Amino acid sequence: MDYIKIRFGDEFDDISSRFEKTIEDMFRAVNPIFKLSERTWSPQMDIYETPEEVIIRASIAGVDRENLEVEINSKAVRIYGNRTEMPRAERGTYRLAEIQYGRFERVLFLPAPIDTEVVSSSFSNGFLQIRLAKLPAAKTHKIPIEDS
Repeated sequence: MDYIKIRFGDEFDDISSRFEKTIEDMFRAVNPIFKLSERTWSPQMDIYETPEEVIIRASIAGVDRENLEVEINSKAVRIYGNRTEMPRAERGTYRLAEIQYGRFERVLFLPAPIDTEVVSSSFSNGFLQIRLAKLPAAKTHKIPIEDS
């Protein structure tokens, strides 16, 4: 017996978006240059923390440093840029085309408040690493209660 999955609620926009992506992926398998619309891709990232800092590592191979931007505030980091497409072989027939090109953007909400003045970054072997110093934990002060 076959089962049919039924969805309730406000997920239609998400379903529509996934449907469009599936159709686009099918056509890209036939002709990698075909696109229904300009869409962004999302690089893989890791976030981890130590007692002193938050570290972000992004896998963005093939992105030139000139095409990469990072913005920060005390609660979030925005990483965005563009990966330009490699020249296609003129007489070749593509059997698989999975590498995504074009604009990308990720906004990451941080697990702890950070000091925006104490930040460092490096870019090596296709990985962007950002180190963000945490702000010291807020201190609690006891207030004496006086008789009135």
